[in-house]
Amino acid sequence: MELVCVGLNHRSAPVEIRERFAIAPGKLGQSACELLDLEGIAEGVVISTCNRTEFYLAGESAEKVSNSLRGKLGEDDSEHWYEKRRIDAATHLCRVASGLDSMVLGETEIFGQIKDAYRAALDAGATSGVLNRLFQRAFGVGKKIRTDTSIQVGATSVAGSAVELAEKIFGKLKGCRVIVIGAGEMSRQTAQALVSRGASSVFVTNRSFDRAEELANEMGGRAVHFDEWQGVLAGVDVVISSTSAPHHVVQPFHVEAVRRVRKFRPLFLIDIAVPRDIDPQVGEIEEVYLYDIDTLEQLANEARKRREQQIKECEQMIEAELQKLNLPGT
Repeated sequence: MELVCVGLNHRSAPVEIRERFAIAPGKLGQSACELLDLEGIAEGVVISTCNRTEFYLAGESAEKVSNSLRGKLGEDDSEHWYEKRRIDAATHLCRVASGLDSMVLGETEIFGQIKDAYRAALDAGATSGVLNRLFQRAFGVGKKIRTDTSIQVGATSVAGSAVELAEKIFGKLKGCRVIVIGAGEMSRQTAQALVSRGASSVFVTNRSFDRAEELANEMGGRAVHFDEWQGVLAGVDVVISSTSAPHHVVQPFHVEAVRRVRKFRPLFLIDIAVPRDIDPQVGEIEEVYLYDIDTLEQLANEARKRREQQIKECEQMIEAELQKLNLPGT
């Protein structure tokens, strides 16, 4: 029996492809069972989140398993998929479970999502000796890394820095409401990072309403016409702005107009546009926390330097734990 992981590269795959292969949580077990009908596949687990679609498979040969799955997925999309075999597949799962492969390094949400996916496959009868041992080991590794290292301390990306600052302001982000002004890649990454930590009710506005709808659908949110975004401001906790406007899009009077309605609750603004979208004077309002891209990049660079040694320690721990597992075919 050999192990294979085939995953969709969400960072490069177009939205329509990500949507095509997204699997609802309630159908993960069924999807895992369907894989067993393919030639050469004896076990399967399917992981599908807003940032990840992966198939973990065990079968008589890595080549046959890979060919069977790729035939099911469709060769026309092959450029958007990556593949890892044997020990590389096992190492990858441990990295994912430990938060080393996440947009926000060390994030914890993926750990629970992998557990749910594995439980769905297990309950459906789609796993046996190889994947059962692999996933149990990965869960142990993920817990050990989060307990024994400082991998979660200090965000190493602009999106991660924004999440870290937001958590300092609000505590847990569960239930926080977000509006995204501008639908570019940086906006998408930052919004996804916030959603991965529990933020909800994502609104997206853009001068091109079609583009706003596209990103809103991807985020499970709602598109807002660009001339109506101010009406949403009273109900949100976080504003992410990244347009190509040559002038300030968000100005002090926008915030002043909704302060009383908001009952002066904290408002976190992330300006990742160049030139700036948000008038710096907005940050002088008492309950407002305003950060621009220069500040976020500086925080990320400082944390990245501190994190390098931690990542090496985590990878050494993964290697040591997988040596104990002694998977067949690895």
